[in-house]
Amino acid sequence: MSFSRCALLWARLPAGRQAGHRAAICSALRPHFGPFPGLLGQVSVLATASSSASGGSKIPNTSLFVPLTVKPQGPSADGDVGAELTRPLDKNEVKKVLDKFYKRKEVQKLGADYGLDARLFHQAFISFRNYIMQSHSLDVDIHIVLNDICFGAAHVDDLFPFFLRHAKQIFPVLDCKDDLRKISDLRIPPNWYPDARAVQRKIIFHSGPTNSGKTYHAIQKYFSAKSGVYCGPLKLLAHEIFEKSNAAGVPCDLVTGEERVTVQPDGKQSSHVSCTVEMCSVTTPYEVAVIDEIQMIRDPARGWAWTRALLGLCAEEVHLCGEPAAIDLVTELMYTTGEEVEVREYKRLTPISVLDHALESLDNLRPGDCIVCFSKNDIYSVSRQIEIRGLESAVIYGSLPPGTKLAQAKKFNDPNDPCKILVATDAIGMGLNLSIRRIIFYSLIKPSINEKGEKELEPITTSQALQIAGRAGRFSSQFKEGEVTTMNHEDLSLLKEILKRPVDPITAAGLHPTAEQIEMFAYHLPDTTLSNLIDIFVDFSQVDGQYFVCNMDDFKFSAELIQHIPLSLRVRYIFCTAPINKKQPFVCSSLLQFARQYSRNEPLTFAWLRRYIKWPLLPPKNIKDLMDLEAVHDVLDLYLWLSYRFMDMFPDGSLIRDLQKELDGIIQAGVHNITKLIKVSETHKLLNLEGFPSVSQSRLSGTLKSQARRTRGTKALGSKATEPPSPNAGELSLASRLVQQGLLTPDMLKQLEKEWMTQQTERSKERTESGTHPKGTRRKKKEPDSD
Repeated sequence: MSFSRCALLWARLPAGRQAGHRAAICSALRPHFGPFPGLLGQVSVLATASSSASGGSKIPNTSLFVPLTVKPQGPSADGDVGAELTRPLDKNEVKKVLDKFYKRKEVQKLGADYGLDARLFHQAFISFRNYIMQSHSLDVDIHIVLNDICFGAAHVDDLFPFFLRHAKQIFPVLDCKDDLRKISDLRIPPNWYPDARAVQRKIIFHSGPTNSGKTYHAIQKYFSAKSGVYCGPLKLLAHEIFEKSNAAGVPCDLVTGEERVTVQPDGKQSSHVSCTVEMCSVTTPYEVAVIDEIQMIRDPARGWAWTRALLGLCAEEVHLCGEPAAIDLVTELMYTTGEEVEVREYKRLTPISVLDHALESLDNLRPGDCIVCFSKNDIYSVSRQIEIRGLESAVIYGSLPPGTKLAQAKKFNDPNDPCKILVATDAIGMGLNLSIRRIIFYSLIKPSINEKGEKELEPITTSQALQIAGRAGRFSSQFKEGEVTTMNHEDLSLLKEILKRPVDPITAAGLHPTAEQIEMFAYHLPDTTLSNLIDIFVDFSQVDGQYFVCNMDDFKFSAELIQHIPLSLRVRYIFCTAPINKKQPFVCSSLLQFARQYSRNEPLTFAWLRRYIKWPLLPPKNIKDLMDLEAVHDVLDLYLWLSYRFMDMFPDGSLIRDLQKELDGIIQAGVHNITKLIKVSETHKLLNLEGFPSVSQSRLSGTLKSQARRTRGTKALGSKATEPPSPNAGELSLASRLVQQGLLTPDMLKQLEKEWMTQQTERSKERTESGTHPKGTRRKKKEPDSD
């Protein structure tokens, strides 16, 4: 039967007989329009089979499924074939049919069998209804079914196959769940590294506390090997081993995210390399590999890098240095690779003791003291108070450039330098050799970010306390005995309690999806944003008991930041892995600008970047200027990081490095005079050290479960008589907060006050002049006074 003949017969049939001949006519239409969907009973069988085939996988978090838009069909060039075969649809009747379909419990249950929970079912139905009602013409198959239902010749359930087809269009993840589960299967990670599995490696764990010589013994093996790789957690540590190795006559290259240094005159790679752990090669064979600070395998954000190095390095001997808490986990992981772990235990080389008295006042400081703070505000406040007492202090905190940190450490360590006090954050915990006699915890409360990305104030862990306290009395320093105490007497008992606790054993190692896995995900979900892809990947992922998927909030932040910029998936992925400080607006906007330039195929040259950062930059005059310079330094780091991934688009890496060294010198000079910058900032009200209660003003109750805020005066700093008490954060005026954040200057504030007073005077005159009102008019309500 030809198509034209079929259409002619259909048009001549009465409405009642059309349904009876539907099967015959549909069989004739099948070659032109494809197979027609089956009935609800047949669909139920398919759903059951599909459900059983998917096995016992965990139920996905459907709130992560973002619906795509399916536009209604416009007028067709071939006309409305469905209407020609039957008759035009009555939209009112169709709406009633759709509402009836939505309310059917059987339909909702069947939708659930296909992965449409209540939320997805509702979203899919709304989209399906809009598509049906707003389309000028529908596909012939659904038009015929709707027509039959309207005339009672078919059941409303017959719409389900069309509804399901539409649901899979707006939620493509429904159609490929099994494939996505296979791609995101992160079980058995040792199998990801076949080169390492082909080598029978010897694993040696150097276990011990800080200042026990564990890293020294591992490095000696590294120096004596024919080839080797050192993997450290920080650029500073990678630089230190790089310099020591070359000084010892062992040619060694340097590889970090932002820097590559080869020491061979001909530019060839040396047999030894010192790198940050993320940059180690898992395909290059070595005789000896050293992985430092192996306990960071549990780090929520970076743990994946230590897991990759541990499982993937191709070395005959792998030396691990770290805390005893990691021994059990490493042994379990190596059991899955068939490799035994030899544990070598070390004891601390110099004694360390916790004092029975707190410092109480900065008047009691001695040469070699280091005050550890957990906020910049405390750093500034303590530095200022030390300067008032006629003492000089060095300052080290996390956002300072590595060169500035080293310069401050050198200044503090120099016995001929008048600087004898160090004020620092926990950044001193690793990466710097410091000659410290006594560690003084200004506070035991440290801000942290939980798994939900929320900021919390918690006491430092035993591991953190031991790492920081261990910096006192190091073996190579002039102080052969270390001491630890607190600034405030009430914190001393808590410190002793923390240090006495056993360190919790590490139970899991971090994992991270690769670019290849994300690309495969994107192949199945081509219209999904990268941030949403990551969410779905993590939700679908399956891991063994000894592993966890690392927190990818920073990656998602960058992905959302540059989502609107047209980039290939691989390039977008690389931009999102660039390490940035998302608390720095200028750094974030620079990532955005760099991505935009890249998308336009416009190289980011040295001249362009100089204009962008407004070079040359002046020395800082206050703390805000110093923070701005630190942000510019981070932007130059970002450029250098990208220059090794996209050499053609970021071509001037060597020139930018010279520029960065010059900027480092400017920052060093600013930090050297930091107390002057603090003083200027206070004078111009750009910095209110009493305005914001720091973490040092918070401590936990005896149960350590509930947090209590306490406001402490400056008695401990010996200046209670000269300094006003600190207001609570909630008592700060909006103007004070804007000035503190650098959004208002004092001159702008004065101008605003002047304008406000002028407006108030004019309003007062208006109210005075309109004191009496004609009958029938409403008097303006008096405005409340403002302060």
